[in-house]
Amino acid sequence: MSDNRTSSADSPFRPDPGARDEAPQFVLPLVVRIERAAPPARTDALETAARAVLAMLTDERSVGDGEWARAMRDWQDARIRKVVRRARGAEWRRAEALDGITVTGKSAEVRVFPPVPLDGWPKDLARLQVSGTDLDDPEPVPPADPAVPVLWLNPGLGMSAGKAMAQAGHAAQLAWWELSDEARTAWHAAGFPLAVHTAAPADWPALTAAGLPTVRDAGFTEIAPGSSTVVADHPALRGR
Repeated sequence: MSDNRTSSADSPFRPDPGARDEAPQFVLPLVVRIERAAPPARTDALETAARAVLAMLTDERSVGDGEWARAMRDWQDARIRKVVRRARGAEWRRAEALDGITVTGKSAEVRVFPPVPLDGWPKDLARLQVSGTDLDDPEPVPPADPAVPVLWLNPGLGMSAGKAMAQAGHAAQLAWWELSDEARTAWHAAGFPLAVHTAAPADWPALTAAGLPTVRDAGFTEIAPGSSTVVADHPALRGR
C-alpha cells in the first residue's frame, strides 16, 4: 500500500496558491453510470465514489513501479483534483474498455481512471457530460454507525451529486493519508466500509473543530473558495 501523506501546511485542497500550483496539473477522472431507467441512489453514489478513490490509491498498479505510479505521483504533487462525469449505455461500455477500476455499491457503479493532464483527457472520457448528475435517495438513509468511518457533508452547502462525489473522494483520501499503517491495513482488508451523511446544522461547528481531516474546496466549481465541504470522521482518528 502507498504512503502518500502530506502536511496540512501544503494540503492539496488548500484554496490559497502554493507550491502545488506551480507543478503541472492533473485530474483523477471518475465516471458514474446513470442509466435513464435505473439511476443510482445519491448516497450510494457518493459512498461508491469515495471507495473508488481509495481503491485507486491502493491498487498495486498505483504504487512502487506500477504502471500507474508515475501518473499518481504527478497528480499528488499538484492539486488533488477530481472530476466526476456521467455515462450510460454505449458511453459506459466505452469507458469500461479504458484502463481503470470499477467499484460497485448497492445501486451505483463508479469507474475511476489513473490521473490525466487537465487538457489530456482520453477522447471517450472527454466527451462525457459533467452536468446531469443530480440524484435522489428513494429510501431514507440509515443512521450513521459510530463504528464505521463517516464522511460528513456540510449541511449549509448545496452541491450537485457529481460535485459531492468528488468531495467525498477528497475526504476519504485525506483520511487515508492521516491513518497509521495499522489502521490503513485494517480498513483496506475490510473493503473500505464507510458512510456518507449530511451533518445536522447544530453538529457541523463541532465536527470542523474536532481536528479531523476536513476538505476545504479550492472553489473551481459550484461553491466559494475556502468552503469546508466534508469532514472525514474515521474512528481511528478521533480524539488524537
